[in-house]
Amino acid sequence: MSDDDFLVEIGTEELPPKALRSLMDAFTVNVTAALDDANLDHGPLRSYASPRRLAVIVDKLARRQPDRHVALKGPPVSVAFDDAGQPTPAATAFAKKCGVDVAELDRSRSSKGEWLVFERAERGQDAVALMPDLIERALASLPMPRRMRWGDSDAEFVRPVHWIIMLYGSEVVDGAVLGVAAGRHTRGHRFHSAGPLEITTPADYLAKLEADGRVIADFERRRALVKEGVEAEAERAGGHIVDGEALYDEVAALVEWPVPLTGRFDEGFLRLPREVIVSTLTGHQRYFPVAAADGALLPLFVTVANLESRDPGAVRDGNERVIRPRLADAAFFWDTDQRTPLAAREAQLREVVYQRGLGSLHDRSVRIASIAGFLAGALAMDPAPVERAAMLSKCDLLTGMVGEFPELQGTMGRYYAEADGESAEVSLAIGEQYLPRFAGDALPTTAPGRILALADKLDTITGVFAIGKKPTGNRDPFALRRAALGIVRILIECDFDLDLRALLTEALRVQPAQKTDVDELYDFVTERLRHYFLDADPDLATETFDAVMTRKPTSLVDFRARLYAVQAFLSLEGAESLAAANKRIRNILRQAGDPELPELNRKLLGEPAEAALCEALDGARNTVAPLLEKHDYTAVLTILAALRGPVDRFFDDVMVMIDDEAIRNNRLALLRALRALFLNVADISRLSVT
Repeated sequence: MSDDDFLVEIGTEELPPKALRSLMDAFTVNVTAALDDANLDHGPLRSYASPRRLAVIVDKLARRQPDRHVALKGPPVSVAFDDAGQPTPAATAFAKKCGVDVAELDRSRSSKGEWLVFERAERGQDAVALMPDLIERALASLPMPRRMRWGDSDAEFVRPVHWIIMLYGSEVVDGAVLGVAAGRHTRGHRFHSAGPLEITTPADYLAKLEADGRVIADFERRRALVKEGVEAEAERAGGHIVDGEALYDEVAALVEWPVPLTGRFDEGFLRLPREVIVSTLTGHQRYFPVAAADGALLPLFVTVANLESRDPGAVRDGNERVIRPRLADAAFFWDTDQRTPLAAREAQLREVVYQRGLGSLHDRSVRIASIAGFLAGALAMDPAPVERAAMLSKCDLLTGMVGEFPELQGTMGRYYAEADGESAEVSLAIGEQYLPRFAGDALPTTAPGRILALADKLDTITGVFAIGKKPTGNRDPFALRRAALGIVRILIECDFDLDLRALLTEALRVQPAQKTDVDELYDFVTERLRHYFLDADPDLATETFDAVMTRKPTSLVDFRARLYAVQAFLSLEGAESLAAANKRIRNILRQAGDPELPELNRKLLGEPAEAALCEALDGARNTVAPLLEKHDYTAVLTILAALRGPVDRFFDDVMVMIDDEAIRNNRLALLRALRALFLNVADISRLSVT
């Protein structure tokens, strides 16, 4: 019989919208892994999800596993039988494990001895018998935000499960998943569909749901319909959507039958900061803000209903009624907060605990100001604006607006600072203090903003490490890895050629606890470099990164220069030979015990090849010295690549480890000098050159 497609659908109550895509993707990955582990051949897998279902279709799933030959090795014959030839407990235990008598076991002989063995042909199991357990396993390891139980069942899932479909071709797979018996009936839209819908085969699934159930189960298609519909509504209203990409996934996870509608709010609310209106619309209601061609917000929004109403106007009116009081609350906070200047809130920060062991928010502000002043001095900048910004940076946490919209911290601080008459430098720095907030986010655009953002992240990391709460495994409750990546990005992308160890030392100095050291902090921050560079450049090899990392450069700008110089070196003609020579030198010195060596004595250079290498080294050393001062590492390695000839001749003509100790040590000193010249840039002995 031919292989058939397999369908599994898990029908639930409404799934968490922000997690729906990750649940869908992980379910497909887990089902694929389960099938592969079970040695069941299959074609491509297709993922589907809507607010009330997760589904996977497996194309051409093998009807059963292939047969296999099983060979089990038992104890040595010398152990399996006593002197009288009777089976020992070891033999009987092995036979029992195999389900046979000792007499039915075979023997296998090799040069190492003779063993009892058991061999059998094992018939593959039918796929329909395996699938319920495989699906259970795939569901068990989903990245669920929170698990729950329902009824009197012991089953756990992210939401209560109400129905299960498992079809192999037109055949229902007999079994249960999460305590629910599998069948062939699904459920359509809550309001546009009545009663169960019968799915005949996996091929009918999508069309049946859409035609009779008014459910678009294909997440990507539904998202595309949401985006197209929302943007079309905005265009008809004379504008365009603001920040749509951040919301399309979530809205697609909230609706099964998307119907976009345009609503309106009072134009008077446009006096509020743009970010407040956008957060009110998107964060609370998942509405899409609309802007004019010049970027100014319009008093419009687009919402996506989950049904086709007979009275769209009533749906529109309902959404407008919902947003009106939320914008009114935001206007109240905006007006009330401005009655108290940010500077007047500074004393209140003393009453708010930042973190046990790290004092109050005021203590944190003082530390950030100190670190920011140190950074400003290192960059030859006026420290006054950034220190002022640091002392005001956390004051907006005490405002009503940030209490209602936590995502606007920093942003509201900028607006309130501007309203208080603070300088543009101070206001903008406050607004940029948390940038970048996530991978790929924008960096601060002003120098004070960059310094304040850097100081904030340095204080976060050193402070949390200092009280012994560094990340472990996947747990990172203080988002320290994200903060470290922010430090890396600011230093590199803003060309801050600063000593990272000095920055960490200063940030650690002002902490009230010291349960860490600069080496640990340096390693934690620079570990982010690996992902930063290797993820961004697929042509960059791990060995290239490691060749530079072993030198532990203190400046990340300098690290970048070294890294790309080494990458360029790999394309030079002499790279392979010189990398191999450096490996050889490293091994020779290691085998010699890395001895203390005297200064190179040129009078002992008796072989022409070693004298030629010494002369070439002297010339290269003098040439690259000024280039090293300028950190022109690409030019340095290009010049050193010319040493290939003298180095090759040396290893062809000269024996290093000879009996004469003085000459041997002199040759080791020559090789150490050669290696040291390359180590000024990187340890190229770590390179894999082909």
